[in-house]
Amino acid sequence: MNYEQLLTSFVNQVIAQGASDLHLSAGAHPVIRVSSILTPLLSEAKLSDEDVRGLLERMLSPERIQKFLQTQEADFSFSYGNTARFRGNAFVERGHIGVALRLVPRTIRSVKELNLPSELEQFATREQGFFLVVGPVGQGKTTTLAALLEKINIERTEHIITIEDPIEYLFENKRSIVDQREVRIDTADFETALGSVFRQDVDVLMIGEMRTSETMAIAVTAAETGHLVFSTLHTNNASQTIDRILDTFPSGQQEQVRAQLAETLSGIFSQRLIPRISGGLIPAYELLINTSAVANLIREKRIHEIDAIIETSSQEGMIDMNRCLADLVRAGEITPESAYARSWNPKTLERLMM
Repeated sequence: MNYEQLLTSFVNQVIAQGASDLHLSAGAHPVIRVSSILTPLLSEAKLSDEDVRGLLERMLSPERIQKFLQTQEADFSFSYGNTARFRGNAFVERGHIGVALRLVPRTIRSVKELNLPSELEQFATREQGFFLVVGPVGQGKTTTLAALLEKINIERTEHIITIEDPIEYLFENKRSIVDQREVRIDTADFETALGSVFRQDVDVLMIGEMRTSETMAIAVTAAETGHLVFSTLHTNNASQTIDRILDTFPSGQQEQVRAQLAETLSGIFSQRLIPRISGGLIPAYELLINTSAVANLIREKRIHEIDAIIETSSQEGMIDMNRCLADLVRAGEITPESAYARSWNPKTLERLMM
């Protein structure tokens, strides 16, 4: 079997059909995801164990294949010439190798091109602070961060460092210097890379994902010491994000972290990608901006009141998810059913759509 040729066929079909993901599993046809819908490639033969391994060996070096066989887990990035770039994960299920690939566009789109609110761009103009993009897996968080980093790269002279697992979007130096470090290839882990970052004359730091209290502590400290820090979390909304950060720390440290967050947090952007009636996906979002009122709520342990602040602070640039969903329904972009499925307060959404 010519696995190079087979992989080329799969990549070409992903691109031709506008798919976001490609799944390879033994005993099944290859499957692509188009506008959130999984579709098997019935024109392709079902894959065997040997096929999946052969395809994976075209994506990973022999050393990484051996490491994967030992650990049975692998996160990686994979470029197919100048045609496409993927974020990949290889895993084992019931003794069989599986591979999930997410297409990463080579072109970094702007905030406007992504149908995101112009209010986001203010966070790329700041000198320091801590800004988070949150939401479930596969909702475009990394793409949003890439748009903000590229805006800095084009407009400012800064030293930008990204720490990712794996690297997704590739940046070219424009007005800024952009250094991208991949966990397990360029550095042992997030903590090791972050431990060195203060000696690298960094201005802007992007942490692909905050997974531990150590990572969060360094991120907050970096923002506190005059750096602009971007990162992501797998949380639903702003209030849940703040609670998650605080709960990651032992109780004895939470008061200190609470005070640091109140001072350094710039904002939290939560987003969802929703199937568009006309085809494709469109984002719905919530934006929290850390005003003095929000900072006081964080200090006073009144995180549960932040949702109400967002709902009533549109004049300050904040965006409420329910209002955004209702606007998309009224504009004919999404169905009411899609809106209700993404709302964390459907009763409020119902009132907004009356």
